[in-house]
Amino acid sequence: MNKPNILLITTDQQRYDTICAMGYDFMKTPNLDRLAKEGCCYPYAYSSNPVCMAARHNIVTGLPSKYHGFDDNYFEEDPRTIPYDIPTMPQLLSDAGYDTIAIGKMHFQPCRRYNGFTKMELMEEIPRHLEDDEYTMYLRENGYGHIQSPHGVRHLLYMLPQRSLIDEEHHGSSWVAQRSIHHLKENAGNRPFFMWSSFIAPHPPFDVPEEWADLYKGQELPPVKRSKTPVTEFAEWKSYIADYPNEQYLQRARELYYASISFVDYNIGKIIQQLKDMGEYDNTLIIFTSDHGEMLGDHGTYQKMLPYEGSARIPFIMRYPQKIEAGSVDNRFVDINDILPTVLDVAGVSYPKPEILPGESIFIQNGFKDRAVQYVEHSHGNQRWASLRDDKYKYNYYYGGGIEELFDMENDPDETTNLLYEQPDMEIIAVKEALRTQLIAYEERYGLEGYVVNHQFVKLEEFKKFKYRENNPPLFPKKQKSSYISLEEEVKQAIAHESVVKLEELDVPFFVDRKTLDEEVLLKGKSEAKIL
Repeated sequence: MNKPNILLITTDQQRYDTICAMGYDFMKTPNLDRLAKEGCCYPYAYSSNPVCMAARHNIVTGLPSKYHGFDDNYFEEDPRTIPYDIPTMPQLLSDAGYDTIAIGKMHFQPCRRYNGFTKMELMEEIPRHLEDDEYTMYLRENGYGHIQSPHGVRHLLYMLPQRSLIDEEHHGSSWVAQRSIHHLKENAGNRPFFMWSSFIAPHPPFDVPEEWADLYKGQELPPVKRSKTPVTEFAEWKSYIADYPNEQYLQRARELYYASISFVDYNIGKIIQQLKDMGEYDNTLIIFTSDHGEMLGDHGTYQKMLPYEGSARIPFIMRYPQKIEAGSVDNRFVDINDILPTVLDVAGVSYPKPEILPGESIFIQNGFKDRAVQYVEHSHGNQRWASLRDDKYKYNYYYGGGIEELFDMENDPDETTNLLYEQPDMEIIAVKEALRTQLIAYEERYGLEGYVVNHQFVKLEEFKKFKYRENNPPLFPKKQKSSYISLEEEVKQAIAHESVVKLEELDVPFFVDRKTLDEEVLLKGKSEAKIL
């Protein structure tokens, strides 16, 4: 039998409760539903560090931040990179004769580091250097060289309703499918392949093409989860980034978020069809997942970097007829650290130091990994927290201020009530202490150095929330600046067909103060804005 191919498909910032076949029937995801029907769903899958850069380095190395150094998102001004003595998944597969291909958002640092891939075509969220980003160069070649924000307007509109400035054919989600298909055709009949097809959607801005924007419009969506006890200041900090003036904004943003997922599903269908056309469908391990979730208004919070289910829990589906029973469900805890050992297991490739891996092949039953609990971490100075859950409870420890949370996941799966907020009884204290002891052990083994001393958590300075706005302007050489339309014009075009968005209600002064937007230009002639 030929060596199996491996196709890893990831989205960015997709919550666990967004696949119809996984029990969320309001979603329109026919291609992922078919994949689930022919494979296995993992309802309790987690991002082991729910933020883009850390999670992606976990995937590619199979290791936590303690080893690869990325505990949060960083920009190229920061000199860190994966130590060169750490083997990566594509490197090990390349050495074993695989053609290893990366398509889409990798979020490596530096961005052009191949990490063992033999081929790479990037579509980064914030391309700092256009000539290093294949997708932005593609847009320039196809008549979109005037667009400053190819993945949605971040200034002012980061999580606010907007339409893509790029049509469906050339949209980023379409491009990932197109380039994945191209490389599949190019590889046909040659070496076995490992391909990572990585979509940016549904990461904000939720900029779907015009044809998909109203897919969920007016539909009754699942209600947001409301906390009964106060969330931490660290969680509250995540409320500022959305800045929705009213509930209508949130409703519309959620509609576009789900539409982004359905549009990705449509493009995943194209990639899968190509595998079928090549006769490689059944000889390919297909893994679908996301790097982390999105709070999407739960507990009044947005984005990721939180231990709550909306942020840390992700969709996870695998299909491989040789090892997976069609239509099966695996209720064990799995996480993104398991991807590398699972892939290597199927490919018949060994890892040089398996004792340091926190993950294990999902195909192994009763191995060394305790799948009765799930450990998740996130860090950036006093922002660090660690979390451990079992089938009944979840315990969160925030190093900034030494804040603790305990949720009854059996009776309160929406995490509405922190059992430690008021004076808990002795039974609850005993549960907390047992999980705390377990979590400290995980932190000692897999967490960053210096956060546990003498088998106890360190208590750091309390985190103080501050007003956060997404303010990452595109960087262009001065000589090119005149070829782009203004950010003000992009804003007006992006919301031209979104009647819920009113410029007067938005936080324009923040960006005016930072000299990235001109208020007079923005508000002048707003009613005349048209999509190019």
